[in-house]
Amino acid sequence: MNRIVTLDEFIIRRQKDFPFASGELTGLLRDIGVAAKIVNREVNKAGLVSILGVAGEANASGDDVQKLDLYANEKLIDCLKNSGECCGIASEEMEDFIPIPSLAPKTSKYIVVFDPLDGSSNIDVNVSVGTIFGIYRRISDPEGLCSLEDFLQKGAQLVAAGYVLYGTSTILVYSTGRGVNGFTLDPTIGEFCLSHRDIKIPARGSHYSVNQGYYLKFDVEMRRYIDHCSDMNLGLRYIGSMVSDIHRILLKGGIFLYPNTRKYPHGKLRLVYECNPLSFIVEQAGGKAITCQLERILDMPVEQLHQRATIAIGSPDMVDEMKAFVERYSAAPAMR
Repeated sequence: MNRIVTLDEFIIRRQKDFPFASGELTGLLRDIGVAAKIVNREVNKAGLVSILGVAGEANASGDDVQKLDLYANEKLIDCLKNSGECCGIASEEMEDFIPIPSLAPKTSKYIVVFDPLDGSSNIDVNVSVGTIFGIYRRISDPEGLCSLEDFLQKGAQLVAAGYVLYGTSTILVYSTGRGVNGFTLDPTIGEFCLSHRDIKIPARGSHYSVNQGYYLKFDVEMRRYIDHCSDMNLGLRYIGSMVSDIHRILLKGGIFLYPNTRKYPHGKLRLVYECNPLSFIVEQAGGKAITCQLERILDMPVEQLHQRATIAIGSPDMVDEMKAFVERYSAAPAMR
């Protein structure tokens, strides 16, 4: 029988993987694990404590804010502030970043970006939601407060990223750039335990994931590729929670698409809070992540906190196939 390995134990063991290993990153990942347990508890009892539904305001990206979004946002901030390992936080739910003064004698070296509750519109109907996070090493003067430039780093500069999926079981998946591992929460002991070691995404899958209701609003090359998926008898699976869709693809293979539409000509998903962290994870598992304009997601310049992007992400062979369709059809007159 295999010995149980907890998240805390695994993080401490793997600390040497990080080039600046001195405990801060380890502490940050543990803080995120604690926040995930708290959010999971509230997600599981949301229908019982009247925190479901819309909070009556919009976030910085213009989306309706769910009540549980605000709760998750607050708990993540509280946990990240407490340890003193984090010098700044940016969230999809906040207009601007929050600088955190260092706790003497520590000098905090990391900033954290997150989407506290991805897919939160699904909460009311008991469909899986998730938390997405990314960690960067600060580039501003460590003696002062963090600055905007710390948050506008390319995704390729991530030192760690991950997500928590609140589903039939609660799973935390993360990477520090040395592969991807998953941990399932055992509610009987209150610990995340290693359940998915060294995840590798299959080269191909039998499903594609896209909001096909927008089919007629996609550019012609994307419609051609979706037609191809249908012709190949690939199954359509779209949950409406990016974490859930990406988790399935990470384990079983496939491709997730969120192209530009007439309403969102630059894409809808947030580069900083969604696309970069999940692209980091998928690439570490052997997959690929590009925009629908064929630029590697992790190489995209970041110009603002709430910048939007298109994305095609998943099994490497399927992303390459999608790229070939774009190259073949994008010059067609119907594109312009």
